[in-house]
Amino acid sequence: MTEAEQKALSVNRWRLVLGSQSDRDLEFSGSSEELKSFADMEQLLDYLYSRSGGDDVRENESRTGGTGESRITAARWITRVRELFPRQTAEVLERHALDEFGLTELLTDKEVLEKMTPNMELLKTILSLRHLMRGEVLETAKRVAAQVAEELRAKLENSVRRSVMGRLDRNSSSPIHSARNLDIKKTIRRNLKNYDSDSEQLMLKEIYFSNRVKRFNNKTVIIAVDESGSMSSSIIYSAVMAQIISKLPFAEVKLVIFDTNVVDLSGRAEEPAEVLMSVQLGGGTDIGKAMTYCESLITTPSQTAVICVTDLYEGGREDRLMNVSRNIITSGAKLSYLTALDENANAAFDRVLGQKLADMGAFVGAMTPEQLGEHIGSILS
Repeated sequence: MTEAEQKALSVNRWRLVLGSQSDRDLEFSGSSEELKSFADMEQLLDYLYSRSGGDDVRENESRTGGTGESRITAARWITRVRELFPRQTAEVLERHALDEFGLTELLTDKEVLEKMTPNMELLKTILSLRHLMRGEVLETAKRVAAQVAEELRAKLENSVRRSVMGRLDRNSSSPIHSARNLDIKKTIRRNLKNYDSDSEQLMLKEIYFSNRVKRFNNKTVIIAVDESGSMSSSIIYSAVMAQIISKLPFAEVKLVIFDTNVVDLSGRAEEPAEVLMSVQLGGGTDIGKAMTYCESLITTPSQTAVICVTDLYEGGREDRLMNVSRNIITSGAKLSYLTALDENANAAFDRVLGQKLADMGAFVGAMTPEQLGEHIGSILS
């Protein structure tokens, strides 16, 4: 690219930054195709950032400049953003549209929702706006939830399985190549086709290593998840973790979500998308009521782990929560309060109440999903 071309590109980018009201001082330059492309990009940015208010030059929505269509629908906006901007930029614009400028119509149009990138941020927004969705839009949202949950499961499952389990798993190859993990039987069986009859030697073209797995019998994991609005990331990871754990050789997994009411979704533990689309973010919180219900699910305390994912901002009676927590601990069950369960494990929670529960003997802390796998393995081993 020549110096003149670089300068022209720089001017065009500044024009996009400053907005259409700068057109008296800065003009787009380039071929007719480039001029149309930049004008369309500017119209897309104006459509979004004119909603920001303040003194931004984009706030005048009545401008007449540009060569794009005179009216942009949400569907048209998301389509053109993905066509004209690099992927990373398009995703930033989508997040701004949803998080900062309230373009909730992006989630009430089936065509728009299908074009958005399925990821954690989109799923969190879907959960917060699910009450606006009906019919085909709601079904599309469920498919987005299923896709994001499946991607998280695929990302986490192997590490969680290795964390929870201990002896050799002959059905799963290990990325750790060591003599301790060498799977001799599988290595011989898979290389029999390479037997050299002349030298009477088995030629090993591939060597197999296995994960270490320890099987647990007659164990129960009860997961209770606070569905208050601040816990959206934790809710998503909790649903995925419940699915992963339900496939491990435990006796059973119980999954409960709660606000001021308690809903038992144990029958859907293997379907995280169904769990997530049952969540209603916001409202009050009665942790004590939820834990009382969890206590009723315990049949063999010494073989049970109760995990409550909550920010510990109790809306109900604190003494009830303390009493039921004490009962669970003294019964012999393992009790954990996870103040955050997400990729960062950064928690904002009631530290005073958390300290009281920790002093009683409960585990209180934030975790990543991988750390939860290690935690469950340690308390049930």
